Amino acid sequence: MKFTVHAGHNPDGKTACGAIGLIKESTENRKVKNEVIRLLKEEGHTVYDCTVEDGTSVSDIVNKQVSKMNSYSDIDLHISIHFNSGANDKTGNGKSTGVEVLVYNTSGTKYDTAKRICSKIECLGYKNRGVKIRTNLGVLSKTKAQALLVECCFVDDKDDIDLYNYKRIAKAIVEGVLNKTISVSVPAPIPVPNEEVYYRAISGSFNNKTNALDRKLKLEKSGFDGVFLDAFVKDEMTWYRVIAGSFKDKKLAEQRINDLSKKGYDGGFIAAFRK
Repeated sequence: MKFTVHAGHNPDGKTACGAIGLIKESTENRKVKNEVIRLLKEEGHTVYDCTVEDGTSVSDIVNKQVSKMNSYSDIDLHISIHFNSGANDKTGNGKSTGVEVLVYNTSGTKYDTAKRICSKIECLGYKNRGVKIRTNLGVLSKTKAQALLVECCFVDDKDDIDLYNYKRIAKAIVEGVLNKTISVSVPAPIPVPNEEVYYRAISGSFNNKTNALDRKLKLEKSGFDGVFLDAFVKDEMTWYRVIAGSFKDKKLAEQRINDLSKKGYDGGFIAAFRK
């Protein structure tokens, strides 16, 4: 069989990179991607890497990915590797937020393959969020062959990350794709040490950078220090989070949220971050 595999987004530190939480999406999805490719090749399949490392924007990255994917003929499946965000489970609540796989529609073999991938990752302890139809993602809608996008787990859920090991995730994906068990040993996951977790006070997320900069300026004029923006990509759209301070002590982050509310900036929340 023939496959293409790619890690979503630019590398960390570049424009349009992935989400950042307890792990960095653009770092980890490349590890998963490389291991998926290695395992598929070991099983005797042909695999092409369509990862983009030099995109100038979200749309440029997607267009380059799709161009690479469509440049190969007789592809059985395109596989896009991503990580999710938005759980905001900073310390762990004992529940996984989990895995989901996105497809353009239910036609062809991709839908059943997506369900198998979800089930395989669920066996690692993650919540199975199921297969979801998404018609607005270029890597699913513009490819000539069957395609699916794996949201491996949530970067900002400590319960998910405590379960995480890239080799375990990659093995589960490949077993779901090939519909067979493969013999390869994988290391046990290593839980995130609490001392490595920092707490960010978030004062809004904007898909317009001007609005985010305006919030940042207003916070600084209101006397808040340590304010900065954190850009990340979700669903092929760039978002800008306004970080109103990053703290090692969770109580200090909670106090910052309270101080923001007193100044009229309601709706703030705390997000975990691992340096």
